[in-house]
Amino acid sequence: MSDTNGSNGVNPEKDLGASNLPGQRGEGGEEIRLQRGMFGANNGGDTSGYGGLVRSIRLPGPATRPYGGWFDEVADELEGALEEQGLVPENVIDRTVVDRDELTFHIEREYLLRVAQTLRDDPALRFELCTGVSGVHYPGDKGRELHAVYHLRSITHNRLIRVEVSAPDADPHIPSLVSVYPTNDWHERETYDFFGIVFDGHPALTRIMMPDDWQGFPQRKDYPLGGIPVEYKGAQIPAPDQRRSYS
Repeated sequence: MSDTNGSNGVNPEKDLGASNLPGQRGEGGEEIRLQRGMFGANNGGDTSGYGGLVRSIRLPGPATRPYGGWFDEVADELEGALEEQGLVPENVIDRTVVDRDELTFHIEREYLLRVAQTLRDDPALRFELCTGVSGVHYPGDKGRELHAVYHLRSITHNRLIRVEVSAPDADPHIPSLVSVYPTNDWHERETYDFFGIVFDGHPALTRIMMPDDWQGFPQRKDYPLGGIPVEYKGAQIPAPDQRRSYS
């Protein structure tokens, strides 16, 4: 088989020269937990047949340059723009990750607003659109259990990157980006509703899906699987993880 059909894993439409090397997933990513079974159930509720599976759950480690293609250009422009503002890029950007053909900047939360404004307004970057913020809960990622992930798109340059910020369970505060990306209004409310991340500076941070007096945050990993017991015609139906168990 020849290279022309890509059977050896090489994309024939890419010139893999020195200026366009494929970004490599960083080695040595941090282990955040050791999962047992297919779904991590620890009360006998794993019926998948993979109850004996043991695997390490790791976050991708920081990438090393060259990141590949236009990733290096974006990284250079962002770091240069931060330096022009009197900031030290290493203090602002915790790490840069290239994983599965995606570029992610992990930003220290106190600099999030400055970075977002820079990514939006710098002519060489022009990430004009934020398509929303997603919450993630890693109970085993001590000191930064809550993550907020932003997807930014440059319509000018036709590029897509991610910006990720973390906060501890004990202090779940992250600056709101509504002043930079107004469309984040409802996205931040939803992330607050389901994960309990408090977006400081949001114009009206209230629940958007759950009742105002709801206790807890349903999409956190420590929330009871299946939610709460359901009343049906006078009977109590327990949550799925409490209905049956197997020895």
